[in-house]
Amino acid sequence: MMKSHKQSASSSPKRAAAIAAPVAFLLALGLVLLYDLSFSDRHYYLRIYGASSSAASSLVSAPSPAPACDLTQGEWVPDAAEAPYYTNLTCPFIDDHQNCMKFGKPSLEFMRWRWRPDGCELPRFDAARFLEAMRGKSMAFVGDSLARNHFKSLLCLLSKAAQPVEVGSEPEIDVTGRAVRRDYYFGSHDFTASLFWSPFLVKANLSSATLGMWDVHLDTPDARWAAHVADFDHVVLSGTNWFFRPSVYHEGGRAVSCNGGVSCGAGNVTAELPVPRALRAAFRTALGAIATSEGFHGKAVVRTVTPTHFENGEWNTGGDCVRTRPYRRGDRAVSAAEYRSAQIEALRETEAAATGNGTELVLMDITEAMELRPDGHPSRYGHPPGGSVEGSFVVDCLHWCLPGPIDLWSELLFQMIVPHH
Repeated sequence: MMKSHKQSASSSPKRAAAIAAPVAFLLALGLVLLYDLSFSDRHYYLRIYGASSSAASSLVSAPSPAPACDLTQGEWVPDAAEAPYYTNLTCPFIDDHQNCMKFGKPSLEFMRWRWRPDGCELPRFDAARFLEAMRGKSMAFVGDSLARNHFKSLLCLLSKAAQPVEVGSEPEIDVTGRAVRRDYYFGSHDFTASLFWSPFLVKANLSSATLGMWDVHLDTPDARWAAHVADFDHVVLSGTNWFFRPSVYHEGGRAVSCNGGVSCGAGNVTAELPVPRALRAAFRTALGAIATSEGFHGKAVVRTVTPTHFENGEWNTGGDCVRTRPYRRGDRAVSAAEYRSAQIEALRETEAAATGNGTELVLMDITEAMELRPDGHPSRYGHPPGGSVEGSFVVDCLHWCLPGPIDLWSELLFQMIVPHH
């Protein structure tokens, strides 16, 4: 039979090819689907398994046959009873830029909403449990001013249970005037939380202060944080907004592309690279540096992009954000979807290297939830009257008031970092 079958196949090569092609296609499709399913189970970790609106205590740390509640899908509901977690009088870590209470934001209703996922309740942030889970550990936040915004939210939430002290020598100040690194130590729990200023995540140099133009090395991680990654148990990566600045992109040590406008007239580079592709490359490089680090075997979190809510103009053309209530789901399309997709694709592409090194890459997908919060920005209440936010920023519909909707990010971080048994 075996011999006969072999002869038959060899005598009909066209028939064999006709059969083999669809079989190969189906096998490839199956592998793609299997990869997507495994990625979904692994990275869309923001789920409560077996939980319902009345049974948040059924949290478990691993998937179970019970229905899962996706914490990234839901709506904002009134929360007058327990909000906010803190105020500008109880937390000393709020930057003036986000101190909306101090500078008289007219409506404080933005603090009185809570994220409710479809089909379950998101547990409150528990500062004592978070610190206990972090005992003897360390966590780094890497990114731009929104990373700093998130970092300060976490410090405020944790300060309800313990007060940290800033440690280290006088911080290095980079060309943009920001501190490259800040470290806060919770002595009661031997826990260090660190903030690294790295708006591109990769190596970048200001090539023209007059034009605000940057040389961005898409294939080289920023050593100011990457050299220290092995010192941490957890790393939270974020960033997008600086990629809209005029930039010449470098790979392999040479300029290869630009992101349009004035940047494409510099250095004889004319090949334009869309911002989402540059963002994807930078995140892939940053995540690759973590995934291949010999000393890092912890959890790296990619926090997705958050939208701006300027209306009736942009940040420099009279735009503002004066709404006093969240949008309802469906009121507004997700405006930052292509940048969110670029971050997710970079995470997918780095998965194999991370798994082989014992590193876990996970996604904190907050884009859709934050799309619904046009009311949570400082607007013109992040500085004294007549002042500015940073540089020429007068009206701020990019960062988030503290306290405010950004505290959701720390609530979600609590769910992924702290074991729930």
